[in-house]
Amino acid sequence: MLKYLIEKEFKQLARNSFLPKLIVIFPCMMLLLMPWAANLEVKDIRVSVVDGDHSTLSRRLSDKVAASDNFHVTSYPGTYTEALRCIEAGEADVILEIPHDFERQVVRGGMPAVLIAANAVNGTKGGLASSYLTSIVADYSRTLQTATSTVPLPHIRVETQALFNPTLNYKHFILPALMVMLMTLLCGFLPSLNVVGEKETGTIEQINVTPVSKFAFVLAKLIPYWVVGLVVLTLCFLLSWLIYDFVPAGHFLTIYGFALVFLLVVSGFGLVISNHSSTMQQAMFVMFFFLLLFILMSGLFTPIRSMPLWAQILTWFNPLRYFVEVTRGVYLRGSAFADLLPQFFALLAFAVAFNLWAVKSYRKRT
Repeated sequence: MLKYLIEKEFKQLARNSFLPKLIVIFPCMMLLLMPWAANLEVKDIRVSVVDGDHSTLSRRLSDKVAASDNFHVTSYPGTYTEALRCIEAGEADVILEIPHDFERQVVRGGMPAVLIAANAVNGTKGGLASSYLTSIVADYSRTLQTATSTVPLPHIRVETQALFNPTLNYKHFILPALMVMLMTLLCGFLPSLNVVGEKETGTIEQINVTPVSKFAFVLAKLIPYWVVGLVVLTLCFLLSWLIYDFVPAGHFLTIYGFALVFLLVVSGFGLVISNHSSTMQQAMFVMFFFLLLFILMSGLFTPIRSMPLWAQILTWFNPLRYFVEVTRGVYLRGSAFADLLPQFFALLAFAVAFNLWAVKSYRKRT
């Protein structure tokens, strides 16, 4: 009996002219666009330099800022007020003001004050722009101290080593999480519309009068989307390799093993929503509400440790958090299955809970 139910689900999926195309096109578009659009790296920061000194040392400082890959000097206004107008007009993101006695203070051994004013409407961009520019000014200050000091200054050489992501490529951080989001959207939304769709068309009544058990009915609904999720994951692996030359430091089979459990979690949750919904519109809105919370609180875009304590506690009840940790761990750190046992048991608990709930909530009337 289970075999025929599964066959029916696959035939319904193949008969739909839109869903097979969605399963292929949606991951392709997401992996092609999102790693470039959802990028938290801040580059091409527009700077207005107010050079009140017009000396050799002040010009060297402005040239050092202009030579940076992160900054683009757009204007050299004569006063700070004019520079503020550039900020208000959207022509600049940060102001660097060099005082009129900059070179004289340096020659006399003083400490000239350089003003950095950043547009903080976008707090992240404003903070990073100030930090980058402060680093450049501090480096220039050390150069001046070395050049003007008569006593040799001790030199400390700093070696920076970036672990797990040596190229500091943000795409390598976001791609594993995007795979999780794609599997969640497709294998969460589609099951949530399945049972309620049969309710609206009336075909569910034909199942209700058969001796099919509730467990077999739910299992037949899960398996097709289990297969769809594995196809989507494989497609994501191929696109990440072909387009971004990004392969996991660990083993593919580790991610596949966790994906088998995670797909049961999201598909089971989708069936729970479908069982409790009366219309497809209701199921879509409820599923969208929960998926939005799951995605935003999974650590996909922002680190969980940066969230307030109450939000960090809520993430313990978010299954996406655990699978995002798995994919990033395998891709970036080369984590093995033994390193991810806490995540495995958490996902297993979610899978058992949601699927038992789906079986219990399906009301079979004979």
